[in-house]
Amino acid sequence: MALAVVVLAAAFGQIRIIDPAAIERVALEELRATNTPGAEIAVISGDRVIFSHGYGVADVETGTPMTADLLCRLGSTTKMFTAAAVVGLALDGKVDLNAPVSRYVNGLDETIGKLTANQLLSHTSGLHDEAPMFGTHDEQALGTGIRAWKADFLFAPPGRIYSYSNPGYWLAGYLAETVAGKPYADVIESRLFAPLGMKRSTLRPTMAMTWPLAQGHEVRDGKPEVIRPASDNSGGWPAGSIFSSAMELSRFVIAFMNGGQLDSKQVLSPRLIEILSSPHADVPGSDQKYGYGLMLSNRRGVRWVEHGGSRAGYGSFIRMAPDRKFAVIALANRSGSGMPKLVEAVCEQMLSLSAKVSDPPVHALDGAQAKAYAGPYVNGSGSIRLDESGGKLSADVGERKVPITHAGDGFLLGEVNGDEPPMRIVLVPGANGRVEYLFAGGRAFRRTEVH
Repeated sequence: MALAVVVLAAAFGQIRIIDPAAIERVALEELRATNTPGAEIAVISGDRVIFSHGYGVADVETGTPMTADLLCRLGSTTKMFTAAAVVGLALDGKVDLNAPVSRYVNGLDETIGKLTANQLLSHTSGLHDEAPMFGTHDEQALGTGIRAWKADFLFAPPGRIYSYSNPGYWLAGYLAETVAGKPYADVIESRLFAPLGMKRSTLRPTMAMTWPLAQGHEVRDGKPEVIRPASDNSGGWPAGSIFSSAMELSRFVIAFMNGGQLDSKQVLSPRLIEILSSPHADVPGSDQKYGYGLMLSNRRGVRWVEHGGSRAGYGSFIRMAPDRKFAVIALANRSGSGMPKLVEAVCEQMLSLSAKVSDPPVHALDGAQAKAYAGPYVNGSGSIRLDESGGKLSADVGERKVPITHAGDGFLLGEVNGDEPPMRIVLVPGANGRVEYLFAGGRAFRRTEVH
């Protein structure tokens, strides 16, 4: 849609005017600040797209302009589609969401087989997290990899705590594949892409490359470069590998916010939408909940249903306000770039939002607290180690050492260098009252030594 066009939209009883020039300023500023070559957005109100546009370039080598119908790899926004497929099978009577997956999938480790679809889709399975970007292109790798898991793939007891797990969605996708009797990519095509009219959306790179496609980039030596070879790992497709565009995703979003109706047809079950967007897990240290493939929250007077995604070369964000039938979709072609400032600016412009809530009070961390919290915490190969020395606490996170300077009610704050906000680490006590888990970045880390 041309930037010169002014579009009117009903937003919570008011007529709001989209200011394309203001949106463009925010988009271009965020692209420059984050070294992102290009981004595309679609804004939905009611049952239609009221604004769409591309900013920057689809490929830094060719300078091809970005548009709102170029395919990008979504990353974890794929999870809402995987969840929709599994729940759809449950509504068809083919899957019990609370039954052990071993009822449907043969050859699993006994401990893995006891997990339920509910636990997998709500990130309460206890499976550790990992997300390898490169791997085999053979679609049979999904089942082969899962059948190789042993009990140590769990880092926490199932049902104990919410912790984001890509492997949980691999198993959920394989469950759908097994029950449906066809490859996972075909399950998503037949149950979602085809009825929604998402004609170019696909999980298969060799299909995506036949359509206009934005190249994936990562920043090297301060400049974005095309990733070669393009990443792919068929064993992880159900967690984050759909190729789609802002315009094609708008069809899913419109149906989601309108009781499953699209183009005057019933294409999704209202019950499916209700189940996906109902709370199934509490997110530690916040009032957020996780549905199935969707994060749920109430902020600034609005009920939000949303999810972000990151894949090598790409990022995405889908934010919906179903009660107001309003949504923003943003895709970008740099690793991890979901254009959050652009999404927020569009919401600010188009919705009546209440004031932002101030941060909770904090106090300086004392020596006794530092000693009580110190120790290693793990999630698979990931870890956070809290080290105490001289009454001071620091966190080793990957290759970073972060000084912990303040604490609040149930959380720690670490001072990150640069312009990044403080690192927030939530403290989750066990039955004896001592800290058993740390929660940061959506993942829980289990304490391995208790003093």
